[in-house]
Amino acid sequence: MNIYVGGDVYTIVQFQHVKPGKGGAFVRTKLRKLMTGQNMEKTFRAGERIETAYVEKRPLQFLYNAGDDIVCMDMDDYDQTHYAKRLLGDGIKYLKDGVAISAVTVDGRVISLEVPDFVELLVKETDPGLKGDTASGGSKPATLESGATVNVPFHINVGDVIKIDTRTGTYLERVKGEV
Repeated sequence: MNIYVGGDVYTIVQFQHVKPGKGGAFVRTKLRKLMTGQNMEKTFRAGERIETAYVEKRPLQFLYNAGDDIVCMDMDDYDQTHYAKRLLGDGIKYLKDGVAISAVTVDGRVISLEVPDFVELLVKETDPGLKGDTASGGSKPATLESGATVNVPFHINVGDVIKIDTRTGTYLERVKGEV
């Protein structure tokens, strides 16, 4: 659910309803600001009014970088639009040509862009794997085709395609061996 807090739009990430033995009930929440991705904790008292924010997501396709902007194509009408890179936040590290992203709009205004939760990227640079390295037991840094650097297991080599969780920036699995 999305709500307005202090004029900004937040997504409720987690909530807990608390009924103490003495006094009124309240709801303890963890919120994430849609525009910046900042996290915040807020407590709402029983009977307190909040305003719901109506958020829409539009499918886009990332085309290319253009200075401080990115150019995306709207998948509904095929219009190409420039968006500021800051709308992507940390997701900018996982962009490659042709990837599907979402434009998050509130009241007809784009407030953020979201990359998919999982992306598959090619390993461009990493230390070579040695015989005897296994899937468990340590990690090494790897630079991906998008420019992001993540820690991967020792058995991952240059040319492998790996799956990354963009929310945490962590390696999940190897999708394909050397291409």
